[in-house]
Amino acid sequence: MRMEPNIPDADGFYEALLAANEGLTEAESDAFFMRFALLLANQIDDQQVLLEAIGAAREMVMGAARG
Repeated sequence: MRMEPNIPDADGFYEALLAANEGLTEAESDAFFMRFALLLANQIDDQQVLLEAIGAAREMVMGAARG
């Protein structure tokens, strides 16, 4: 699984994510990100990579929450 940035225009992608969330409630934003994640998972088509990504994302969130 790649952990280093691999998006040609990461800033532009981030801006697109922010724009897609503009005006959404917290619940709508959560639903958007879940649907977005499922669409990307379908494109990746590799269960092991997806499970590794779930673990890595959780570790990142838990690490940020701790400190």
